[in-house]
Amino acid sequence: MYIKFCRGYAEDKKEDVKESLSSKLSVELEAEKGTPTEGRARRYPSGCLFLSILCLILLVVVIILSMKLVTGSKVCPERQETPADPAIRPSSPSCSYEQCQAQYPSSQRRNFGCRQCASGWLSYGRSCFYLSTFRLSWDESQRNCTASGGSLAVIGSQTTQNFLTKEGDLKYWIGLRQKGDRWAWVNHSAVQQSYWSKDETSGDCGILDSTGPQDKNWIKASCQAYTYFICQLQF
Repeated sequence: MYIKFCRGYAEDKKEDVKESLSSKLSVELEAEKGTPTEGRARRYPSGCLFLSILCLILLVVVIILSMKLVTGSKVCPERQETPADPAIRPSSPSCSYEQCQAQYPSSQRRNFGCRQCASGWLSYGRSCFYLSTFRLSWDESQRNCTASGGSLAVIGSQTTQNFLTKEGDLKYWIGLRQKGDRWAWVNHSAVQQSYWSKDETSGDCGILDSTGPQDKNWIKASCQAYTYFICQLQF
């Protein structure tokens, strides 16, 4: 009887120890599982905050670039100079005269850079004028101006005559040449008003002497002579 009781007691004791160990092991495993989970949970808010700030910065950059793009598109770009001969050939107009007139009041055109003439060219009326700083014959001058998209200057009004005389300080070939017994411009138009000097000279090509009086400073010269020249490019 005593031995049977002790054996039963011992078996019950073993079961209690097993249950205790099992419970302790389960608690330890749960504790180990909980530790990394809590760490990841703490890292998630930090990652979300970083991504939110990054998205906000990108949004601000996109808005700023969009505003600059809209502002820049309203400005008529300045013509770029792409000379065929040293420093005289302008490219085709980036914005037309009509576009510039319609888009900007006259007081704003210079501020916004809306120009039809390249650097080194003078704007007057509907034309750009280039007063050369080197000398060529009349034919060479005309070819040089043609390469820029224009021609030797055609003076069709008193105001243009006055403007070129005022801006220059040398003797310049203009687009005037004698054919037979009549003088004509390079665009084949007739000379409506002339400004010949009183000094007697001879030759078949016309020069504007800007050192003379505005109303009498055209002189005749040999077309093979070398002097400065004025190119005209209409827009």
